[in-house]
Amino acid sequence: MAATAQRTAVPLSKLVLGVKCGGSDGLSGLTANPVVGRVTDMVTGSGGATILTEIPEIFGAEQILMNRATDDAVFGDTVDLVNGFKRYFLDHGQPVSENPSPGNVAGGITTLEEKSLGAVQKGGHAPLTDVIRYGQRTTKAGLTLLEAPGNDAVSATALTAAGATMILFTTGRGTPLGFPVPTVKIASNSVLAERKARWIDFDAGQALEHGVDGTADALLDTMMRIASGEPTCAERNDEREIAIWKRGVTL
Repeated sequence: MAATAQRTAVPLSKLVLGVKCGGSDGLSGLTANPVVGRVTDMVTGSGGATILTEIPEIFGAEQILMNRATDDAVFGDTVDLVNGFKRYFLDHGQPVSENPSPGNVAGGITTLEEKSLGAVQKGGHAPLTDVIRYGQRTTKAGLTLLEAPGNDAVSATALTAAGATMILFTTGRGTPLGFPVPTVKIASNSVLAERKARWIDFDAGQALEHGVDGTADALLDTMMRIASGEPTCAERNDEREIAIWKRGVTL
């Protein structure tokens, strides 16, 4: 029972990170996503795991992940997952290579490829060790690619179901959503962090002044406090959303 559980110290390798972006802007691929990528490298380098999803938001940049597949089977599974998601779009009459959402365009992102090149940076340089389908759980250290759409609530719920113990959620435009596990909101720019202080847990805009590596160290410190019990903004605001992937097409 939770009431009888005893707190014990555990290593960084026990973390399972889910990495997610929503409401990106022109700085997301320069600040927040690379900072999260550095943290991914720290966690996976310590023997932990990171789960990357939002498959439509890696279209055009999937080769970066394929090149890091640990064996032929993982490479083939990555190809099948990406091509299968493209077929899912086409079967429902949706284009594969269109511009991002209106919010992303308003934030300064011009093409799907630009969005994708920023999004895959959340996976850092970690080896791609596994590919899992929607509803499955991660079982391997390193980077796992999870089948789920780009929709914030659906993909973050899928990350939780896959075993993520913390979600790092980067944003350039802001979103108050939280999910069943601690969701760390990371602003790509300092203006957003100041304007939405009740929503944002960490300002990655400081990477423009202090560099990506130093900012990643500061983010890891924030994560350790949260993993040790400090509530996130979403938890303090009682934002805990769950969304299931419905029939039909979800972008």
